[in-house]
Amino acid sequence: MILLVILTTALTSGFMHLLVPREVLNFERLHIFLFNLCGGGTALIYFTEDYPSLSRQAGLFLFFSLVFSFCAFMKWHAPTVVLPLVLTVIVERVRVAHFGSVVPLGLLSKKESVPRKFHQAALFCLSMGLVQASLVVLNNVYLRWMTLGKLQLDTFSLAFSFPVSLISMSVIFALMKEEGSPLLIVLREAAFWIINLGAIAFFVFMIDNRFLPQVIIAAILFLTVGMIFDLYRHRGIHLQQKTFLSSGILFLLVSSITGIIYILLAFSKNYNPQYTFCFLHLHAFAALYGWNLSGLAVIIRRRDFPISLHSQRVILFHWLIVMILCPLGYYYSLFAVLAVVAYIRLLHILFFNNGQVDRTFVSAQEHALKK
Repeated sequence: MILLVILTTALTSGFMHLLVPREVLNFERLHIFLFNLCGGGTALIYFTEDYPSLSRQAGLFLFFSLVFSFCAFMKWHAPTVVLPLVLTVIVERVRVAHFGSVVPLGLLSKKESVPRKFHQAALFCLSMGLVQASLVVLNNVYLRWMTLGKLQLDTFSLAFSFPVSLISMSVIFALMKEEGSPLLIVLREAAFWIINLGAIAFFVFMIDNRFLPQVIIAAILFLTVGMIFDLYRHRGIHLQQKTFLSSGILFLLVSSITGIIYILLAFSKNYNPQYTFCFLHLHAFAALYGWNLSGLAVIIRRRDFPISLHSQRVILFHWLIVMILCPLGYYYSLFAVLAVVAYIRLLHILFFNNGQVDRTFVSAQEHALKK
């Protein structure tokens, strides 16, 4: 219920420009922070600690992340410098307790499984993102060491989407059959490094406003996600979550394509923001409310399977909201209301629905757990 309220508020904030001009209050920052940091970050800690309910540390992270998001939204600079460091301490305590090392050496170990590497990378990237967010505010408001147009807190708020992506990848690789040819082992390891290093490099080139490197890295990431989708389609264990997670990867592929189109249009000679921003918004909705929400739903409900999450009607409803209602809602208030109402209904299904269960999924899940 807590997550439902946070994610609903996040989406509603994304449409608030229809009611309140950005010059008065810019809700875009609140929109991104609520979804990625408050919702995604808390879910990541909850998943890592593996308790039935939120622990004291997870509760503190949720509280301080909400306070930080509100302070960032109100442009209260002093708290936005300090609070990310407090959140970093909480994340690192959880990471060290789970992985047993202050320095994330497991990321370099051949003995560490790919799912655990993605898991630790998610926590470590969340910590680094928080530290960088603090440094950005410190630089832009107080010290002014560097001056870059895209070196803004709004830009770094998007970076908090990456830990959610990484923990979703961890779940996907954990639900793949491990046995296979040496080539499959190499591909799994390569996917981990390409996703991580590629995303970091892309973010650096985006801040530096470099066109060609952005396009090249985005294309490589798209091909890598396509490879992961093919691996999961053929190697994924036949559990109930597979269809829903496969839908999530397709959202990620759509997000990659729209992102590449946006970059090409943004750097073109006939650049027109009016036509370009529609691809940017489609990219953002597919990434956040398509791909990331798919991973969050499986993480939050991991103790409750089997549930009717694989239902084609649920997946089609999800695609309708993300690809049609949300993009139209960004421009038209009627569709914004419809998107929020439909989104609340979807979250209720994802977080509370038990429903009718296909017994073949149950048998397959029980067999996989025994193995």
